[in-house]
Amino acid sequence: MAAPEPEAPTTARSRAKDHSPWNWLLFVPIVVPLIPAFFNADSPRLFGFPRFYWLQLAWILLGVATTTLVYRMTKKRGDH
Repeated sequence: MAAPEPEAPTTARSRAKDHSPWNWLLFVPIVVPLIPAFFNADSPRLFGFPRFYWLQLAWILLGVATTTLVYRMTKKRGDH
């Protein structure tokens, strides 16, 4: 007879069932860079860089900011 498996921690189980509306914001940094209208021009230039290049950096900042916001808003009190 096999030994029973240990039960998963309650925090892992509660996070898996987190249906917070804040999680929908995580689609923003995925969908926004897929819109071609943002890339079909050379101007405006920022520090001499065409729009395509500096927008790549802007998408990274958008992703970091969105992920940080969602994490902080969905974090349970007492979690570290």
